[in-house]
Amino acid sequence: MAAGFTAAAFPDCDFALRLVDTLTYLDWHQGITHSLVLIPAWAWLLAHLFSWVTRRRYRWRAFFGAAFLGIAIHIAGDALTAYGTMLFAPLSTQRFSLPLAFVIDPYFTGIIAGGLAAVMFRPQGRQPAVIALIVLAGYAGFQGALHHRAIGVGTAYAATHGLAGAEIHALAQPLTPFNRKIIVSHADGYHEARVNLWRIRPPPPPAPQAGALRKIAAGYQPVSTADWKRHSRFGETLSHAPLAREAWNQEAFAGFRRFAVFPAFDHIEVSGSRVCVWFVDLRFTLPALPPSFRYGVCRNGPPDGWRLAQMRGTFWID
Repeated sequence: MAAGFTAAAFPDCDFALRLVDTLTYLDWHQGITHSLVLIPAWAWLLAHLFSWVTRRRYRWRAFFGAAFLGIAIHIAGDALTAYGTMLFAPLSTQRFSLPLAFVIDPYFTGIIAGGLAAVMFRPQGRQPAVIALIVLAGYAGFQGALHHRAIGVGTAYAATHGLAGAEIHALAQPLTPFNRKIIVSHADGYHEARVNLWRIRPPPPPAPQAGALRKIAAGYQPVSTADWKRHSRFGETLSHAPLAREAWNQEAFAGFRRFAVFPAFDHIEVSGSRVCVWFVDLRFTLPALPPSFRYGVCRNGPPDGWRLAQMRGTFWID
């Protein structure tokens, strides 16, 4: 049990990359420690470690199966989020994602925790664990159905607005599985809507003193009244576009270009001779909260070179 728990946490040891800097962590998180190709190697190493910790009371083969399954379940869970997992690293750095679940899903976690708690009361039987696994699979299937419906909403929007060749994406959002962010990607721009697939009527606007969760919840509208917003990679105005393109193509910005899946121009900040051009990744924007992982490049006048900059977001990991 302890070996499986530890192995399931192991892939996120790449969190140590934050000691370098946040963007390095973002670029390589869910990389080689999350690789299907390397599961046997990681399981073998962990199995030997567990054998050593127990002073060879158990041979490494006794731990290998639990370590293998622990790592595999972690990778499977991460692949269901929008971040993207390098499933075939180091052979390929391509990221794969089926964004059915938000990175923090209390229902997903609650089903697992409930099954574990039930097993504590019936330690000699598998039935609670099997039931929890079946319920979890059913919940994942339900999320898949919601994802399919959200894709359909985006497809209908693209057809109605003549966006030929557009790519449709639907990302799970916090608080409830019915909350989805729909992104219609077309040329250098995006059409984005935050919808709640259950709601029929728009929610009342939150009071100014309302908490963050209430404000977030109010940001997801029924499909019939969805507020579609246009974003551009380089800004909507001709005055912004040349500088935004110049900033985007800087070598100092290569890390963010690799990381961002839906990069969009945020704003230009001018303070005296200092100019900063800021971008966001639409994967990490939430209603009523500052975007996470907002990066830009800054310079002190045209003779000066561009330097990478980061703007603080809502969460500590920013």
